Amino acid sequence: MSKIGFISLGCPKNLVDSEVMVGLLKKKGHTITADPKEAEVLVVNTCSFIEASRKESIETILEAASLKETGSCRKLIVAGCLAERYANEIRSDLTEVDAIVGVNQIEEIVRVVSGEPIDLPDTYGRSDADLYLYDHTTPRTLIGPGYSAYMKISEGCDHTCAFCVIPKIRGRYRSRSIPSLVKEATSLASRGVKEIVLISQDTTSYGTDLGMQYGLASLLEALAGVNRLRWIRVLYVYPNLFSDRLIDVMNSSDKICKYVDMPLQHASAKVLKSMKRGGTRKSLSRLIHHIRKRIPGVTFRTSMIVGFPGETKSDFIELKDFCSEMEFDRLGVFTYSDEEDTIACGLRPKIPIRTAESRRRALMKQQEGISSRKNRTLIGQRLPILVEGLSQESDLLMQGRLESQAPEIDGICLINDSEVEDMKNGNFYTIEITRALGHDLLGRIVIQK
Repeated sequence: MSKIGFISLGCPKNLVDSEVMVGLLKKKGHTITADPKEAEVLVVNTCSFIEASRKESIETILEAASLKETGSCRKLIVAGCLAERYANEIRSDLTEVDAIVGVNQIEEIVRVVSGEPIDLPDTYGRSDADLYLYDHTTPRTLIGPGYSAYMKISEGCDHTCAFCVIPKIRGRYRSRSIPSLVKEATSLASRGVKEIVLISQDTTSYGTDLGMQYGLASLLEALAGVNRLRWIRVLYVYPNLFSDRLIDVMNSSDKICKYVDMPLQHASAKVLKSMKRGGTRKSLSRLIHHIRKRIPGVTFRTSMIVGFPGETKSDFIELKDFCSEMEFDRLGVFTYSDEEDTIACGLRPKIPIRTAESRRRALMKQQEGISSRKNRTLIGQRLPILVEGLSQESDLLMQGRLESQAPEIDGICLINDSEVEDMKNGNFYTIEITRALGHDLLGRIVIQK
C-alpha cells in the first residue's frame, strides 16, 4: 500500500472528483498524506478552464515532479481537465509524469496507483463518449472541513457559450437521481456535515435530462427533509431557467439559503448575443428585481467577463451602469482570454489585455463602494454564523460565515471575542455585527447554540 498525496486545483467540482479518488484509494487500503513531501505517489488534479488555470496546473505539475528528487515521490499522476484535454501533450512534453487520468477515468485511479497501465483519455469533444458520474455508493473522503461539503448534482453541460470549452471536456449534461442525492446528503449529515453546497456546471438544468420540469426545486424540497443539515446552498444557476417554482421552494424552508449565485457574464445585448448567452440588460434587470421582490433579504452574487472580442467602450459603460444600478451583493469580474476549440477564439476584434484589465479594475473599484455600503447596513443586526476556526489574519480572532457568505468565494465575518466558552469549529451561534471591513465584517457572539 502507498502513501498518497493529492493536490486539487480549480473549482469545487474538481474538488469533489479529488474526494472521490481519495475515497476509492482509502477503500483499497492506501493512506493519504497532506504533506506532498511525504507522499510516495502524488496526484495533481488539474484545471484547464482558462489560460491562467492551465499555467497554474503546469507549474504545479513541475513543482510536484521536483519532489521525485527532493521528497519521497516515486510516481506522479496527472488527473482532471488538463489531463482530459491535453493528454498527448502531457505524455510527450512532461516526461516526469508517470500516468494520466481523464475526467471520465476517475475510478481507474486505483489501477493506476497499483502500477497497472490504462489507456490515455479519449472522451474530449466526443458526443458518443462513455461518460462518468459518481453516486451515493461511491466512496468519498472529504478533503475540506468536516462541517461543510460540496455535492455534485450533475456533470457536463449542454450550453454552447462561445467562451467555454467545458462541454467538450466534461461532456453532455447528465443528472444524478434525487434518491441518490438524498442518500449522499444523509450520509454527509451523519458524518457531521451541517452545510451542503449544491454544484454542477448549471444547477438549474438539474433533472431536465431525466424528464423533470422543476428538477432543482424538487431536489431542494427532498433535501430539506434531511435531518441535521442546517444550510443548503445552491451555486451556478442559469438566468433563463430560474423559475417561480424554484423561488417558492427557496422560501419554503429556513434550511435553504436565501442566496442566488447567477453568473450573468455581461449586460450588453450585443455582447451577450456574441457570447451565445442571450438576454438583454432590460430582461436581466427584470429578472433580478423579480427575484429580490419574491425572496426578501436574498443575497445576489454574479460574475462578469470584460474584454470579450468586440466589446466596445459603450458596451463596457452599459455593463458598468448596469452593475451600479443593480448593486449586486457579490460580484466577480474576469478578463476574457482566448481558448482553443471555442467559438470566441475566432471572433474579432480582440480587446487589448491592458484595456480589458483596466475595465476589470474600474468595475471592481465601483463594486468595492457598493459592498462597503451594503455591509454598513448590517451593523447592529443579529445573524446566525457558522464558526470556521482561527482567522487567517490574526491568531487572536476567530472567523465564520453568514448565510450570505458562500465558502471560498465571498468575504468572512471576524469574531472579536474568541474566548466564548466551548466555541467549536462547525457550530452555529448568533453574532451581532459591530463593524464593516470592506468585503468582510466584524462582530461579537451574543447567543451560543
